[in-house]
Order: sequence, then structure tokens, then C-alpha cells
Amino acid sequence: MPRSRLFALAGAVLLTAAAPFIASAAEFSAPQRTEIETIIREYLVQHPEVLQDAMAELEKRQNAAQAEKGKAAVKQYSQALFYSPRQVVLGDPNGKITFVEFFDYNCAYCKHAMSDMLTLLKNDPKLRVVLKEFPVLGPGSVEAAQVAVAVRMQDKSGKKYLEFHQKLLGGRGVADRAKALAVAKDVGLDMTQLQKDMQSPEVKATLEENFKLADALGLNGTPSYVIGDQVVVGAVGLPQLQQDINTARCGKASC
Repeated sequence: MPRSRLFALAGAVLLTAAAPFIASAAEFSAPQRTEIETIIREYLVQHPEVLQDAMAELEKRQNAAQAEKGKAAVKQYSQALFYSPRQVVLGDPNGKITFVEFFDYNCAYCKHAMSDMLTLLKNDPKLRVVLKEFPVLGPGSVEAAQVAVAVRMQDKSGKKYLEFHQKLLGGRGVADRAKALAVAKDVGLDMTQLQKDMQSPEVKATLEENFKLADALGLNGTPSYVIGDQVVVGAVGLPQLQQDINTARCGKASC
């Protein structure tokens, strides 16, 4: 951990611990305060592990608070998050456990994480998977997402969308309008209808809805997931995703 980060955390820990005594600080004389500060400093120098323990506890509490905040947001926005008509649904449409992924077509981590999602789909026939475009990596990402929304509008089953999704996200180079249109043509979509759908207000409304949901959930990057009532940020890997699904399904990491 960088020294500046360590000092910042140490300061936060010390201020938190010292809060109950600040009100009574005036009761000590200047020499007494100096002596107390010296004792504390010497103790921390001799026992630096105390700071590590305190920072670990602080991080634990912050993570717990963030998790609870995420659960509250999931509950508040559950209808749009899980059942919006402006999203792609794969797997079991009636599955009791929903796995939501927010992704960007130019996100390198999303490219690696795609195989995790596909493995989950293959191995868990009862899983309901929801894909939401979340283009946060520039104009090219926005253009690719706009094409993807139009693909979804044309393909109600999600099968063509998944084929498009795999080819575009798994392709090389920067994803943009031209590349997304080329992939859409390659998977056999009606390009005249696609161009028409891209001009529809539905495209803008879909992306605006996804950004609003991401903001409410505190998401600022991709991939990010919602599994059951839990918000999961980052490409955490297949084993962790499976554990989170199991926890949502049966209350423990292994069902």
C-alpha cells in the first residue's frame, strides 16, 4: 500500500478512535497533551500492527455499509433492474435467481468476463441472465451500445443478440458504430430495420435507464453485476460469481 494511502487511513482511524476524547481535551494542560501524544506515537511506532488491524476493521465496516446500501438500492429499483422491457433476457426467463450484468463493448475486463457468463448459462439451466449496456468508455462505446439496443429491438428471443454480443465483445480493436454494424450484418440481421430502429427514441431511453440504474447502485465501471440482492463490482471471476449465485439461491456459497 502506498505510504500516502497508509498515512491517510491511519489518520482516519486515529481521528475515529479519538473522537470520544476530543470534548475533554481542554481538561489537559499543554505539557499533558504533549506527553499523551508522545506516548501514543511511541506505542504506534513499536506496534505498527495496531494500525493494520484498525484499518482492516475500518475497511470491513465500510464494505458492510456499502453492501447494505447496495441491497437497499436493488430493492428500490428492482422492477427496472430485473423486469424492464428494455433489456436482454437469456437463460430461464422464469428463473428465480437473476444475474444482471452491466457491460461496455470496449471493456477489456468484460471481454474476459464474457466467458464466465457463458459458462454460467451453460451449466445452470435455471439461471435467468439479464444484460444491460453501460457504455462508459467513450463515444465508440456509446455507438456500439446504440447498435446493440437496435439489435435487441429486432430480436425478441435474444438468440441473435447473444451471437452479436459474443462477436462484438470478443472481437479485436475498438468497438464503434461501424464495427457493430458489420457484426450485426454478419449475424444475419435486417440492416434496413436496424438502421430504422437506431433512430427510435427507444435507443436513447434504454441507455438513459441503464445509466440511472447504475448511478442508483453506485456503479462506476464495468463489468458490474447484481446477483439476487447483492451488488458485485468488477471482474471477480467465475468461482466468485458462482458462490454469489449459490448464496442468492440457497443462502450459502455451496448449494
